[in-house]
Amino acid sequence: MSRAEDFFLALRETLPIAAGYISLGIGFGLFAFSQGFEWWWATVTALIVYSGSMEFVAVGLIIGSAPYLTTAITTFFVSFRHLFYGLSFPTRQVPRWALPYAVHALTDEAYAVLSRPQARQYSGARIIWTQVLCQVYWVFGVTFGALGGEWLPWDLSWMGFTLTALFVVLAIDSLRESDRPWLIATIALAIAIAATIALPGYMMVASMIAYAAVVALGRRQLTFSRSQRPHRDSQKGEDHDV
Repeated sequence: MSRAEDFFLALRETLPIAAGYISLGIGFGLFAFSQGFEWWWATVTALIVYSGSMEFVAVGLIIGSAPYLTTAITTFFVSFRHLFYGLSFPTRQVPRWALPYAVHALTDEAYAVLSRPQARQYSGARIIWTQVLCQVYWVFGVTFGALGGEWLPWDLSWMGFTLTALFVVLAIDSLRESDRPWLIATIALAIAIAATIALPGYMMVASMIAYAAVVALGRRQLTFSRSQRPHRDSQKGEDHDV
C-alpha cells in the first residue's frame, strides 16, 4: 500500500472526528482568547499540550502562574487514563522515530480508532497519518476560534465559565453511571470545602488526591455502574430458579 493510500484511508476514517474536533477547537480558541491568550499562544498550546480537557485547565494554570507541583498533579489526574492506552495501542507498527509523536498524539478519539482489532493490520504510516490529521483538525479549530475572538466586537469575558461548564458536564456523566450519585456528589462537595479551608493555595490538588483516595477505597460501594444492574439481577434470578 502506498503512502498516498495510507493518507486517504486515514482521512476517510477521521472525517467524523474532524466535525467534533474543529467545533470544540473553536470553542477552546475563543475561551483561550477571552482569558487573555494571544491567538498564536492558543495555537502553540494546541500543538504542545493537545490533551482535550487538560488544555482548558492549562489555560487557568498558566494565567494563574500555578506552581509546578500543582500543574503536574493536576495533569496526572486529568489525563492519567492515557497510561492505559498503550496496552492495546499498536505500537509495533509505528517506526521508532515516530513513536514519541504517536505517544504525544494519542487522544481518546485517535485511540478509539486505532485500538480496534482491524487496526493491528494498519501500516505505521496509516497510524501516524490518523494521529496527524486529528491534531490538524484540532489546531485548525483552535486557531480559527482564537482569531475569531480578535475579530469579534463582543466582550467574551463570560467564556471564563466554559471550564466550569465542561467539568460540570463530565461530573453529571459520571454521576449517571453511579448507583449512588447523591452520595458521591456529597462526598466530592465535602472534600472540596475541606480542601478550600485547610489548603486554600492547593485546593485543587488536595481535593483531587483526597477524592481519588476515597473512590479507590470505596470503589464497589460508590461507583457501581447502573448498566450492570440488569445483568446482576438476571444472574440472581437464574440462581433463584436453580
